[in-house]
Amino acid sequence: MKIKSIIVASCLFIGLIQTVKAQDEIVSRTGIRGGLNISNLYVKDVTDRSPRYGFHAGLFTQVPLIKGLLYLQPEVGYSTKGLTARYNLLNNSFKGENTFKLDYAEIPVLATVKVGNFVDIHGGVYGAFLVNASTESKSDIGFAATTLNRDNFNNFDYGLSAGLSIYFGKFLIGTRYNYGLRQVANSTASELFLGSAKNSAAQISLGVTF
Repeated sequence: MKIKSIIVASCLFIGLIQTVKAQDEIVSRTGIRGGLNISNLYVKDVTDRSPRYGFHAGLFTQVPLIKGLLYLQPEVGYSTKGLTARYNLLNNSFKGENTFKLDYAEIPVLATVKVGNFVDIHGGVYGAFLVNASTESKSDIGFAATTLNRDNFNNFDYGLSAGLSIYFGKFLIGTRYNYGLRQVANSTASELFLGSAKNSAAQISLGVTF
């Protein structure tokens, strides 16, 4: 019985040493990530809406706050957002759709918790600057480019971000969700279409670290 106890205690001790050693080997990372964006705007009074499928790309680094556990992860990148909204008016006698394409330069600042050296769970905030905006309208009476442009939208956006990354050596696969907190439209014309709509985007990423 004593021998079994000694063996179990020895195994636990070895396991503890390996855990501590693994913690010492946990590293901060710097790299690039990019991939698919599935974005939307929550617009009221529309019959149907479709997300905009686009892309995101950026650079990130990690600064240790509590080594082996908690890291600050600032990033800089580019992200496409928007949607297509469809509407029916006058008992379906008038139909149309509006497509909004909004492109942003983004700076996320995330707190990253490391689960071993293979999984990062992150959450935080982002700020974004509107680089480009374009809209198109299509209806029963024809197709036309609207007069809405970058001046009709708020130049600055901000919101919350959360997600995770899984590492395979120097490579990563990740997912993230960005939820905007600021209204996109800033003019009477854009508010007519979008009201108080805010950005949202789900991301699927691939990346590599240096």
